[in-house]
Amino acid sequence: MPSKAVLLGGAAAAIIVATAAWWSGAQDGVAAPQPAAPSMRAAGQPAIDSAGQASADTPVAKAERRRALLAQVALADTTYCTYAGDTKYPPVSRPISEHPDQVYPNAPVTDEHALRGADGSADAAVQIQTSQSRVFMASGETVAFSVRAVDAQGKALSLVITRAAAQGVTYTGQRASAQIALAFADDGEGADAVAGDGALAGILAPAQTGLASFNGTIRTELRYSVAGKNGFVLFDVIYTPELPATWTGQAREAVEDGALVYYLKANVLKAGRYVVQGRVDDAKGRPFAIASFNDVLAAGPAELKLTVFGKLLRDKEAALPLTLRDVDGYLLKENVDPDRALLPRLEGKVVVGKPHPLAGFSDAEWHSEERARHLVEFAKDVALAKAALGQFDPALAAPKSACLP
Repeated sequence: MPSKAVLLGGAAAAIIVATAAWWSGAQDGVAAPQPAAPSMRAAGQPAIDSAGQASADTPVAKAERRRALLAQVALADTTYCTYAGDTKYPPVSRPISEHPDQVYPNAPVTDEHALRGADGSADAAVQIQTSQSRVFMASGETVAFSVRAVDAQGKALSLVITRAAAQGVTYTGQRASAQIALAFADDGEGADAVAGDGALAGILAPAQTGLASFNGTIRTELRYSVAGKNGFVLFDVIYTPELPATWTGQAREAVEDGALVYYLKANVLKAGRYVVQGRVDDAKGRPFAIASFNDVLAAGPAELKLTVFGKLLRDKEAALPLTLRDVDGYLLKENVDPDRALLPRLEGKVVVGKPHPLAGFSDAEWHSEERARHLVEFAKDVALAKAALGQFDPALAAPKSACLP
């Protein structure tokens, strides 16, 4: 699940914050040093100023200043080129390689750890393998849990669940939520994939229990016994019972303004800012891009636009046709916890596209007022750093830029 807003890449954002502070220091670094105060020194020794430093007219001092000026040019150029490269695609259309944790959002979350006792002890001779099908749950969705015990050689051990209960996590002063008992089995039915493999599985369906109206973290606690020892496992999910919008099931692909776009129709029940994202695979089934929507919607019928930027398609030489899959999203809520109301997820393939020719997409970089403004300022920093270097040593050529002409 994405953060509250789809932002620029982390490297670009950090550069914007750091550059102003750097340039102030850089200016100090290139300023002409003050003349050294007269002092008594032995013949042949370099002049020493009042701070105990070598005078600026010595070969050592000049070499140090030259290195500092060259480093300033390199830093200014790196800042410009990194920002330009990180922002050539819009925030709503990014390579999926930037979001490795979002490639398969519906994959089970698995873990393996040593048996944990209620007293804080651990026994590495017994390994507990757990799985849960999801962490975020929209209204009406269910989550499957499983637990299995193995020895050091990976052989399944007999595990008996002595207690399995789910309850909403509440805070001081709040009324305790209902506590729901869960059933776990190893019978090959329901959430259990294979009968008799030692893995016990169960399902939590909040909408069908006393937790139907609970909004927040639901914690499922398992108490178990294995090899004569007792242990416990905790599973947490974040559940939002409010349904802010529903999907109509209508979706289409189009080519607009040199980009590939997907339109998904929805019925918006509650107005506000919606953040939605889908995964895009290429014709070979390889994850290619994250396409996002981040905008305010009014209540009523709506069409959400997810974009795969033209230059991204061209630069990465995407194998077409593309497929949009695994779409999820939420209504952003301010100053509350949880800070979102989840949309029902669209699992699997949502739109299978057409084999458009790559040449039909634009190769132009993304443009925005903010990006243009930052590029202008970063270019000024490069020019100032080069000017300071040229003033110090007119015969010294500035290093070649990684991206500027």
